[in-house]
Amino acid sequence: MKPPFTDVEVSTQDDGFYEGYSFPIAAISKFTIVALVLWALIVPDNAESTLSAWNSQLLDVFNGFYIIAVGFFAFFLFAIALWPSAGRRVLGAPGEGTEFTTFSWFAMMFGAGLGVGLMVYATAEPMGLWASNPEILKGEVAASTPEAVQSAYRYTFLHYGFHAWAIYVVTGLSLAYYAFTRGMPLTIRSALTPIFGRLMNTFLGDLVDILGVLATILGVGVTIGFGVSQLVDGVYSITDMDWLMNATGDGPPKPSSVGLISALLVIMVLSTLSAVSGVGRGVKYLSNLNLVLSLILLLTFVVFGSFGFAMTTYATAFVDYVIHFVPLSFEAYTVPGFAEFQGTLPTLAQDLTSEEITAIYNTGPWGTFESFRDGLPEGIDEATAASLWSATTDGRLFKWQAGWTTFYWAWWIAFSPFVGLFLARISRGRTVREFIVGAVLAPALVCFAWMTILGGTAIDAEISGLAGGAIADATTTNKLFATLGVILEPGLLSILTVMCVVLILTFLVTSADSGILVMNTIMSGGSLQAGIKHRIIWGVLMTLVIAALLLAAEAGGGDPLGALRNAMIIGALPFTFIMVLMCFSLAKALFNDSRREKRGIPTGAEAYPAE
Repeated sequence: MKPPFTDVEVSTQDDGFYEGYSFPIAAISKFTIVALVLWALIVPDNAESTLSAWNSQLLDVFNGFYIIAVGFFAFFLFAIALWPSAGRRVLGAPGEGTEFTTFSWFAMMFGAGLGVGLMVYATAEPMGLWASNPEILKGEVAASTPEAVQSAYRYTFLHYGFHAWAIYVVTGLSLAYYAFTRGMPLTIRSALTPIFGRLMNTFLGDLVDILGVLATILGVGVTIGFGVSQLVDGVYSITDMDWLMNATGDGPPKPSSVGLISALLVIMVLSTLSAVSGVGRGVKYLSNLNLVLSLILLLTFVVFGSFGFAMTTYATAFVDYVIHFVPLSFEAYTVPGFAEFQGTLPTLAQDLTSEEITAIYNTGPWGTFESFRDGLPEGIDEATAASLWSATTDGRLFKWQAGWTTFYWAWWIAFSPFVGLFLARISRGRTVREFIVGAVLAPALVCFAWMTILGGTAIDAEISGLAGGAIADATTTNKLFATLGVILEPGLLSILTVMCVVLILTFLVTSADSGILVMNTIMSGGSLQAGIKHRIIWGVLMTLVIAALLLAAEAGGGDPLGALRNAMIIGALPFTFIMVLMCFSLAKALFNDSRREKRGIPTGAEAYPAE
């Protein structure tokens, strides 16, 4: 049995503008992003409509793949952790100690979990799922009732629990194993060498890294997009500057494009200054500040919120989540074809026009039966309306899953090179089992606490009538501030709102700066010394791509963040295939390295022949 292939070579430039960087990876990545920006700026209507159409077509085919792939990631990691010889292998040289204490390691993982996503969704996620989830769509429970709380948290825990962190850990464990155990470059292509060997030294390896860069910029872009929207909501709450918001329409005011672009420019300028001035060395200080402010926010909800309701919900929801873990992992909904749908319609509905049937077929998952019935043509009686509503169930379940779960899986997959690289860098010296258990379980439990304490307070305020619909009617990014407005007095509310704005700002700056660092690490063949000029360029490109897609969505008359979400789901699909290959690759490496270890064959950086 031969030693493993470890001689990965990422060809980098010796001099010139791209010194220390792979020219193909950097140039193709930049060309792709610039092309996307120009497309969105020159023909925004076409960009928005095309991305939306591509996303819809992609989900029709690959929604099930996303769901099953993520379920596979979770069970794959559990199997690796239980595998005796694999679980005890050290992510480093034999006998190598850990770089950080267990307390510091956990603290940094908590910091990775307490990001902009939790600031936006800690209240919005449970509230949204309380109004719409599969149990509600099936008619098992009524929306926005005490009976719907359990199913709301079942899917909240799904989206922010073990499955979510399994996505990050698949990438992080692969990067850590090959970089620290085998001494290979800390880059995506290294994770596929057990399958492809020397082919990773060709353009195929460059393509793998390019897909990692593109997934990262789109994943970080969506995170920043949601973050700047919440930042605008917070600044508006403090200043009442009307130009920040768009109050047109019947719904609550939403951040205007001018407000979003202004906030985006502030974030990216601060991130660029961090890169240029060396303030990036203070990321540890900012992380500590984030942790302190996060704890203050959490304690505010513990003291003034519904802590008893939250803890009861935590316990019951966790048990419910574990009981339903397997079906949650692999239950992929499918939408029936139009012809099949027509065949299920009741006899009295056969006389409807093709346009009317199409409208019924396209019923979304967010409305109620009452609103659906009111939108039907005249002459449809109550019983027929109920039959039509029942006929749309499969389609509504599919659209719900595509809009919630699949969106999250694509987001976490696109974000996984960023978080995975971070987890890998802080886990040197840990065993494989320790890494899996620590990085999947611990951050997920913290996310559960945030979702139940903040989100539980919001739900309890609505159930009790204290909120009077103020939280439920608020936009996704404004639900946190709406909840604070319900539970706090005006003076304390102003202080906490300012604190939240600062917290969101620092989260965004560190996320943008760290995301740019990860992209530069991949483009430089695993080097952690990213050139300042390239960090500036990628900061500008990230600003442009987010701004261009925001403007394209506005031109198309849709959700300002819709084009960003569509681009991200499309961009994450190729990297999902890479992650599936990572799992098979890692399983092969662990199995063969165990066999080599028994025969005294080297498996580390000193090994050089092809596998």
